[in-house]
Amino acid sequence: MSAPKQNHHDVALMRSSTVMAIGTIFSRITGLVRGLLTVALLGTALLGDTFNVANTMPNILYNLIIGGALTAVFVPQLVRAIREPDGGSAFISRLVTATVVVLGLLTTVAVVAAPLLVRLFATSYVGRPEFHLTVLIMRWCLPQIFFMGLFALLGQIANAKEKFGPMMWAPILNNIVGIAGIGYFLHQRPHWSVTSITTTEATWIGIITTLGYVVQAAVLIPVIAKTNIKISPRFDWRDPEINKSMRLATWTLIFAAISQISYLVTVNLSTHAAVRALKEGITTGVGYTPYSNATFIMMLPHSIVTISIVTALLPQLSRFAHEKKISDIHDSLVKTIRLVGIITVPAAIGLLLFGPLITQTLFFGISKADGQYLGNVLAGFSLGLLPLSINLIALRGLNAFENVKLQVLSNFIMNIAASALAVVASLTLPAQWVTVGLAAALSISYYIGAYSTIRLLHRYEIKIHTGEIVGLYARLAGIYLCVAIPLRLLSSHIPGGNTLRLLVVLTISGLGYFGVAKLFKISEVGSTFRVLLGRNI
Repeated sequence: MSAPKQNHHDVALMRSSTVMAIGTIFSRITGLVRGLLTVALLGTALLGDTFNVANTMPNILYNLIIGGALTAVFVPQLVRAIREPDGGSAFISRLVTATVVVLGLLTTVAVVAAPLLVRLFATSYVGRPEFHLTVLIMRWCLPQIFFMGLFALLGQIANAKEKFGPMMWAPILNNIVGIAGIGYFLHQRPHWSVTSITTTEATWIGIITTLGYVVQAAVLIPVIAKTNIKISPRFDWRDPEINKSMRLATWTLIFAAISQISYLVTVNLSTHAAVRALKEGITTGVGYTPYSNATFIMMLPHSIVTISIVTALLPQLSRFAHEKKISDIHDSLVKTIRLVGIITVPAAIGLLLFGPLITQTLFFGISKADGQYLGNVLAGFSLGLLPLSINLIALRGLNAFENVKLQVLSNFIMNIAASALAVVASLTLPAQWVTVGLAAALSISYYIGAYSTIRLLHRYEIKIHTGEIVGLYARLAGIYLCVAIPLRLLSSHIPGGNTLRLLVVLTISGLGYFGVAKLFKISEVGSTFRVLLGRNI
């Protein structure tokens, strides 16, 4: 009697995942275009670094203070709240009011403290022109904190009502605003450097970047208005559920704070490497900008496949946890890990083998040397894609039990490892290779984090054995390597430019991989396509 119910859950999960996957694909494509235009405008050297440090700070502070709570902790609370007679309106109104107040205060304090933030995250800029430019751009970017928080909260409310699509499609509008603004500056053909860009030009770069987040949050307001949830200002925050949410959010704050340990180390080491390299006469961009752009490329398959499925999976896992269906949680986690591996395994190896070809093709506005270096950083990140996805899925298992403490422990272990490895890379490698070493250090730490999270799931009798994952992943890796290695050896002999070479490599390796996998009757291949088509597996 339980099978039909399970099938119903699977069908809902698959359909929701498909909507989000399509939205995420378009979001990532437009995000990629935006990133490519930004690199073409600002380059990969110190000017690009100043913008990236400034524009990344809102994400750091947002995730540090409230982001994790809005995207994970509150989901089980919202799912329960909407079952109340008022449809959750009272609880959600209190939550929205409290969140808006906290976001407003946080944003105000951050804008005032911008110089201190630059001193903390980019120590090497102090006393240099990069310092004042970074502070200026950062102050116009920091209001993103408010609008990111509002978007995340409204999006989670929509997800709790099983309206997954709008949250995945809204970032596309954000990217379009950025593309239009950056495209305008490119049309003017400015020849900017840290010392030549004017205050007005830097200000407009910050304003355009933040405007995209305003639009992104605003489009969710009518989506919520169409539900039966009535949101109004409420300051009676002594609700037991609100208190529980805040207690859970406190642990999420600790989780996020730990997450920023390795990031703080990485930004400081990469910007310091860029300043060192410049003093040594190296003009190739070797600092934080290659790191951030390589991260974005590496995250594409993770975002399109893993995050789409996992976002739809969490409400289902929460129901299983509430009903104490431990075996169903185990099976759902393992099935998800195996399914995402169909894409992440070949993607990781492809980034390793073809990283420079990918970056030299995509980043058209930079020199060949800058593109080659960015590809080396991407190769350093590549194999971290596998444990990154596995760890996210395993963390959602802990989310289902509303246990943020164990997530904090796993995250602490991973970030300490990442920080230690990053310091070793900085001390032992020449300046121009430090950022590649930082990418490899983060990749290694993801394996440590994934292992720790899977072990912590044992507390709930959820025992994911390596045999349930490693065997399939090894077969997939072997299949893709058999197809990709000959292409890697022959890629330089393919006639035409980099664009044609990349298209040939991706097409032949992709078709060859799926064809051989199908020949070896790896069932997850067909299941993955049915997931993307919104059908039951």
